Amino acid sequence: MFCFDGNPKGISWAIQTEDSLVEQYRDHADIYLDKVTSEQSSYIALHVGFFWCIGTFIVKNNDEIDVNIDSKSMYGHLTRNNFNQDSFIETRIGFIKQLIEQWSLKINYQLIEPKENFATKLLQKRNGT
Repeated sequence: MFCFDGNPKGISWAIQTEDSLVEQYRDHADIYLDKVTSEQSSYIALHVGFFWCIGTFIVKNNDEIDVNIDSKSMYGHLTRNNFNQDSFIETRIGFIKQLIEQWSLKINYQLIEPKENFATKLLQKRNGT
């Protein structure tokens, strides 16, 4: 199970496997810090989180991943392939789809309640909110 979240200050993601729960937080790079919306930041978190999980071999070729999303708009965008008017988000979607295709990942998007997103808790703890 993979969760993620973002805000103008940073991003977080967490992946739970049969054996462990790995949580990560990153402050935004200067080009994004306080310059992106929370929705844009969440797409960054999904992209970077996938990339990190692949790079650390938590996620491997042909893996099936349950991706939990606590945003109805983001869930609709990802599951229906709707165009988003935000070009920044569309670019992130392109990167995410490229990773999914390159690694032959099977993604199961699931809509969850915000209180169920354990990446949000990490983000709030790190941002002091």
